[in-house]
Amino acid sequence: MKRQIWKTAIMMGVAACMLTACSGNKENSSVDSDRNKLTFLSNFPTDTLDPQLNYTPLRAGIVETLVKTTEDSQIEPWLAESWKTLDNGTTWEFIIRDEVVFQNGKTLDAKAVKSSLERTMKVSEAMKASLKIKEMKADGQKLTIVTQEPVASFPSELVHPNAAIVDVTEKNIEAHPVGTGPFEAVSSQPNSKLELKKNDQYWDGESKLDRVTMLYNEDANARTAGLQSGEADIVYRPEIENLELLKKDESLVVDVVPSLRTQMLLYNTNIEAFKDVNVRKAFDVLLNRQDVVDYTLAGQGVAANGPFLKEFSFAYDAPKKEFGTESAKEYLKKAGYKFESNQVVKDGKQLSFTILTYPYRPELPLMAQLIQSEAKKIGVKVEIQQVENIDEYMTTNSDWGIATYSLITAPRGDSSYFLNSVYGKDGFYNVGHYDNPALSDVIKQLNETVDEQKRVELTRQAGKIINDGALHSAIVHPNNFVAYKENVKGWQMTKSEYYVITKDLALQE
Repeated sequence: MKRQIWKTAIMMGVAACMLTACSGNKENSSVDSDRNKLTFLSNFPTDTLDPQLNYTPLRAGIVETLVKTTEDSQIEPWLAESWKTLDNGTTWEFIIRDEVVFQNGKTLDAKAVKSSLERTMKVSEAMKASLKIKEMKADGQKLTIVTQEPVASFPSELVHPNAAIVDVTEKNIEAHPVGTGPFEAVSSQPNSKLELKKNDQYWDGESKLDRVTMLYNEDANARTAGLQSGEADIVYRPEIENLELLKKDESLVVDVVPSLRTQMLLYNTNIEAFKDVNVRKAFDVLLNRQDVVDYTLAGQGVAANGPFLKEFSFAYDAPKKEFGTESAKEYLKKAGYKFESNQVVKDGKQLSFTILTYPYRPELPLMAQLIQSEAKKIGVKVEIQQVENIDEYMTTNSDWGIATYSLITAPRGDSSYFLNSVYGKDGFYNVGHYDNPALSDVIKQLNETVDEQKRVELTRQAGKIINDGALHSAIVHPNNFVAYKENVKGWQMTKSEYYVITKDLALQE
């Protein structure tokens, strides 16, 4: 406990230094004299500004994608003004919008888009797997893309932040990407600060702000303190416990909206124990979902009954489950485990494993603690390991049993992203390389199907297979929340969490 208090104090000090640094040196004094400048403080990690590896450049308004998603989870044109398939979903023709220029003045055409997408697939295995591009041809503003197999939802794949279009001729993309967005990068400090200025050449109208400072801090207490001190104008995900207090402050506005995220347990089926469906089912029912909402989210969320929000027509309505330690014990008995001397034992060995978690979303370590506590009650030994980069750790190590994870499962109002990335053969999140032939067949059919009602039926079939096999456990859907000063105008809390700094943000005099 002393270590945690010490860490929190240090983090708050770091946050204060980060915030005051904006006005504490001569280099920035002229910038701060500009009254039309906004400071945004969040928990978005920014170890790199490479748009094809990190979401921050899109969130910061530096880059844009060919296609974007609306608040009702529909896709619409952005840098591409139109598109169509020339066959059954294998060949696609995109018309790139005219009169768009990069922030360095270079014209955006199909050739530039082609080069950017080629780089995306080169630096990101996840995007290479999801886009499935076989070849591309650029002709003026027309880009023709041929995929390796029919992908009926291909345009929606281009909504992904890592599919953002960047000028690949620039040499320092990791620190200074050049895109087409309303703001351009001025300077950055990894996982600390990003300075932005208005792009005077922006194609979609003048930005209302001249400058934006984006600050990062993983500590929710420090973010809340930054807002209360007046140093930050907008704070993304302030401390949950302080939301009601912030709502009472008449100088602030608090937005709370349902998110498209699901906090889940990913099982590593490379571990012998988790190859057994009954072991997975035991941990699927160990935690009461509502208890997790109350304890880890202070009530700011809803219990999950699957990976997708129930509002989606394609969400599978799983049968009611009995949660708790007794239900978990019954599944462990079916898996051949015995209960001896307060231990769960099989072949003379106690069931034990490591659960991975990460600090970027503080509710996940709390969920890991709940699992550890409940598992101990039935004699299972669980060690908690907190890692900074869980994606990298999961894909390069196999010494863990469960990972707590937070994933936007339907960012474009469609199920294909989640199903392909989590259960596809080459899916980025299929870290256990789990292969279920029946599920793979359904996903293949889904990728080739255009008819919406048929896609709904296929997704529900997939949901039943996932639920029956406990291929992962969906635990809760957390809310999104933000607090900002009342003079901030044009802020829109997006469910996708993709679009944050926009041309419409403004500070009222």
